[in-house]
Amino acid sequence: MQSMTGYGSGRAALGEGHVVLDLRTVNHRFLDVRVRLPSRIQTRTPTVERVIRARLERGRVDVTARFEGQTLPQPTLDLDRARSVYAELTGLRDALNPAEPVPLALLSSVPDLFVIHRNIDDKALDRSLEQAAEAACQAVMVMRNKEGDALATELGKRLSELETSVEALKVAVPEMLEGRRTRLRDRLNALLAGVEAELETSRLEQEIAVLADRSDVAEELVRLDSHRDQMLELIENSSAPVGKRIDFLLQEMAREANTIGSKVQDGTLTTHVIALKACIEQMREQAQNVL
Repeated sequence: MQSMTGYGSGRAALGEGHVVLDLRTVNHRFLDVRVRLPSRIQTRTPTVERVIRARLERGRVDVTARFEGQTLPQPTLDLDRARSVYAELTGLRDALNPAEPVPLALLSSVPDLFVIHRNIDDKALDRSLEQAAEAACQAVMVMRNKEGDALATELGKRLSELETSVEALKVAVPEMLEGRRTRLRDRLNALLAGVEAELETSRLEQEIAVLADRSDVAEELVRLDSHRDQMLELIENSSAPVGKRIDFLLQEMAREANTIGSKVQDGTLTTHVIALKACIEQMREQAQNVL
């Protein structure tokens, strides 16, 4: 089982330096890839995204890149354009407010002031970006596997707690029903005491049967056992993505727990039902990160 949370970094040689890609992943319903490359190589975004989509499943992936050493041709300032822009700004200043200084920092916001006199080798750049993306994805998957193992352990503990609550309910529900039968008989006998009337045994048994049927949660407990077994199988033996299947099973568990809670109105059993619901909710929070 894998987590959707992870971090990985990959590097590849480029020119006399290296290109480095950093990947950070968090949970998401689908695969959401967001690539942010330096402005000089933004056109290579599809190259990086293609590698990531081929290697990763689900989760939001944030990708950033940086260069180490002499990798790409260094840009130089276009002096003629800079002088022209500054002259225009100075002229505008003279027309509007002659006393206002014109800082050189304004030029930093002007596009295309820096030019590259040597073309970038796109094929070499693509190869380096692909290699760095592959290495970063591999590192992410290693971390996802470790996180997934930790999640599997945690979910396994919660499933054991759920089993304990279910077994407690299996014991407590029949005791609760028997207690209700006894109280109903005692109440009817008390009402009929001193009255010339006889308690119809068949009628009493019919009422007791109706009461028992309304409080019967055997089917819900059986389904909880089934859902638990299926989920345990997924977290222990499945190598494929199981997050959506686990989420579905937990939704079904929550539905069964709510049904039990509505059928069982007893102080002792309510304690077990609350523990059951709390356990399921904890698992639902953990499962949000399962791939």
